[in-house]
Amino acid sequence: MKKIALIFGTRPEAIKMAPIYIALKRSNLKPVVIATAQHREMLDQVLELFRITPDYDLDIMKNRQSLSGLTSRLASALDEVFSSETFDFALVQGDTTSTFMGSLISFYHKVPVGHVEAGLRTMDIYNPFPEEANRRLTGTIATFHYAPTDKAMENLLREGIEKERIIVTGNTVIDALLWTLENKRKEVLEFRHTLGIEEGKYILLTMHRRENWGVPMREVMKAVKDILAEEPGLKLVFPVHLNPVVRKVVYEELKGHEQVILLDPLDYLPFVSLMEGAKLILTDSGGIQEEAPALGKPTLVLRKTTERPEAIEAGTAKLIGTEREKVVKETLKLLGSAEEYQKMAKAVNPFGNGKAAIRIVEHLKNELGV
Repeated sequence: MKKIALIFGTRPEAIKMAPIYIALKRSNLKPVVIATAQHREMLDQVLELFRITPDYDLDIMKNRQSLSGLTSRLASALDEVFSSETFDFALVQGDTTSTFMGSLISFYHKVPVGHVEAGLRTMDIYNPFPEEANRRLTGTIATFHYAPTDKAMENLLREGIEKERIIVTGNTVIDALLWTLENKRKEVLEFRHTLGIEEGKYILLTMHRRENWGVPMREVMKAVKDILAEEPGLKLVFPVHLNPVVRKVVYEELKGHEQVILLDPLDYLPFVSLMEGAKLILTDSGGIQEEAPALGKPTLVLRKTTERPEAIEAGTAKLIGTEREKVVKETLKLLGSAEEYQKMAKAVNPFGNGKAAIRIVEHLKNELGV
């Protein structure tokens, strides 16, 4: 049986690879899961939800790990795996350091690579950092590029990638979201009840990217307090990233606010519950820009640029940056105008219909002749 290495190490990667793992298990290809554990706790949550047991758990995470140290440990640990077992194909996802190093070590062992969620670009190598560089570098190595949208395909074509090596699939994050809502409906509803929050009565906020550390994050926290002062009947729910740099600013600004619920990072299922029940979402996350449209949730993006312009063009998301006054203005505008809100809520999701994993596995079967 042909063996497919699935290499991932963070929660977003695991969520987006899980539907491919499920589809491979139902096929005549054998998935071999290599979990780098670049993010240990957050990764384990997803593995348990989707019942994925890694064949290799590299467990390379260290506190306050530098990018250089992480890269070095990944190279060594992945090389050991590829030296001990023969693979017919390797799949990496997205734009993490695990993604780039997974593709590089596969290349060193002459294993063809498929890049899931290929072709996303901001055209600014330092924004987001280091993700933009990671996905570009992975793109130079990949044999096949599983682009989530036509725009992602266009980016790859402009970079000289042959069209026959690009397969537009939709995004597997939609597959994972729909699977969770279908298979875990009771648990999704129960989580909101345990927090005592009502559907449509709160804003969901996530913020963690390196380029937003420091002043930009503090600006947004102050904006949040301004918004809540104008909307006394509204709550804000914020699962706060474990990084001490993030938590310091968030807790200094928001701890003790009667309208704010600060949580530790959540399992994927509870987070789906929060997305589904939110009035709107404020985020600097890439994945949420893809998931929220499937739930009809307007999304305001706390970044200068995004590698998901499809969401902006479709009208499901709006790029607003991190300036305090702008965040307040755009959020209150959305909350105060039913017309503006419905325009975003009812826009068509540009990221697919939940069949991306099946398309990827069918392509692999054809290429491997099984």
